[in-house]
Amino acid sequence: MAAAFAVGLALAGCAGGPAGAGAGATTAEVRIAAAADLKFALEEVVALLQERHPELRITTTYGSSGTFLSQISNGAPFDVFLSADLAYPRQLVEEGLADEEDLFPYAVGRLVLWAGDEGGLDPADGLPALASDEVRRVAIANPAHAPYGVAAVEALRSAGVLDEVEGKLVYGENVAQAAEFVQSGNADAGIVALSLVRSDPLRGVGAWAEVPLDAYPRLDQGGVVLGSARDPEAAALVRDAILSPDGADILARHGFSLPDATDEG
Repeated sequence: MAAAFAVGLALAGCAGGPAGAGAGATTAEVRIAAAADLKFALEEVVALLQERHPELRITTTYGSSGTFLSQISNGAPFDVFLSADLAYPRQLVEEGLADEEDLFPYAVGRLVLWAGDEGGLDPADGLPALASDEVRRVAIANPAHAPYGVAAVEALRSAGVLDEVEGKLVYGENVAQAAEFVQSGNADAGIVALSLVRSDPLRGVGAWAEVPLDAYPRLDQGGVVLGSARDPEAAALVRDAILSPDGADILARHGFSLPDATDEG
């Protein structure tokens, strides 16, 4: 199970293989830049979409939202951007790279404190337990460009242990890589996305507990169909699939809240 997860995370910074219509069929290509926390949920949404639209050829690249923002601003060839922070696609609208009407919220992300099978940490003890001398390395996404990293830092600050834990932090390029550090034993614990620890590769691995929602800024996630999309109608099908009842069910099953839901906890 661990090996399968490591292979999956190796895709988190690179493009996934294309899928879609068979040879000789007319295809419409959609290139998605997606936040790493979406990997397992989005794969299900894409599979469902392609059952209904076999003419689509979809390529997905996973990474940190801030890195994608910079790449798209500099002309990277994507059609749809799915960010872990709605502010990033909104910035592309402000830059004239997308229209306001093509901006959409799709989910609210959630943080967990997670310890792998080898760790002695009990996540139920909360973030203050990370200050223990037994905890040497704590993995989070890089807050310089990853919204989950920003949220993790703020959660530590809210718990009053940022100064004690800061020297233990190891940074993943994105939240999926931070989770891989924990899974591989290169970190004793991690503050990562609920959507990852609830994925099939990590389900039942180690132990986790949700970080209280009031401990960090709300992770409003959103996307946009870019103005440079080669086939805007095909790109809109991706957006519509994510926002459909089936898409919402998939996101909820992977631990996301819906944008209009009242969060508790």
